[in-house]
Amino acid sequence: MTEFAQQLLNGLALGSIYALIALGYTMVYGVLRFINFAHSDVLMLGAFAAFYLAAATPHMAAATPLLHAGMVVLGAALICAVLGALIERLAYRPLRDRPRITVLITAIGVSLLIEYTCQHPAVFGAATRSFPQLFPQHNLTLGGLTLSSNDLAVLGITALLLALLWFVVQKTKLGVAMRAVAFNPQAASLMGVDVGRIISVTFALGSALAAVAGIAYALRAPGIEPLMGVQPGIKAFIAAVLGGIGNLPGAVLGGLLLGLIETFAGGLKQLSNYRDAIAFALLIIILILRPAGLLGREQPEKV
Repeated sequence: MTEFAQQLLNGLALGSIYALIALGYTMVYGVLRFINFAHSDVLMLGAFAAFYLAAATPHMAAATPLLHAGMVVLGAALICAVLGALIERLAYRPLRDRPRITVLITAIGVSLLIEYTCQHPAVFGAATRSFPQLFPQHNLTLGGLTLSSNDLAVLGITALLLALLWFVVQKTKLGVAMRAVAFNPQAASLMGVDVGRIISVTFALGSALAAVAGIAYALRAPGIEPLMGVQPGIKAFIAAVLGGIGNLPGAVLGGLLLGLIETFAGGLKQLSNYRDAIAFALLIIILILRPAGLLGREQPEKV
């Protein structure tokens, strides 16, 4: 039971990272009905933004470590929010009236552009860099369980951000406008909603969440490099499809489930080498048995 509880905690910590990334995928899909494959690269940019912000403020880190960590996370989120809105403005908005396959190919192109530009020695370079410990590192022992302070921080930050996102979407005028654009952009525009601004805000929010997820992932990873977002980005896409693409609670559920499945599979000797294969097999199964996802609804299109 102790080992089961330990794996459960580890799976929730990993799943919460997938959930944050999946929320960005599902928010953009809910509004524009396309997958922003550059989202995983914004995760990488968030980790590097935090890396440089932390390196630029060493004295603050020594004096007030928790305040320093909060400022670094907030600064990286703001930087990525601006980058996300800029990507939408320059790459996706001119193609808004084009076929979806055109926008999808553009998203893949933007992703490759960011990855290979960041590998240039004049930008980040291809070498792996050690990510700083933003939060004081402690291992707490409780009833035979080992709780990492980083995992606790990730869980706490994820819960706070999910609560804030739910409040914004459900209880504010901005959230009402976002839901209106997701339901029917033409009708929302006729009712006075600035559709272009709402789409930009959606990209900014999703990119900010990706930045926080990138920091959380970097705290658990051995280092950061320009291709670090590829694998968690794919896993988060699987989580979004599992929960129901376009469904915010579904993205959270899918992320947590995928994190738990991966962690428990990795803890079994017979399955430890197949944890990635299990994630992709799960994607195939869910697409065959329930294409709308666990919490999604079938939406037949009128011809």
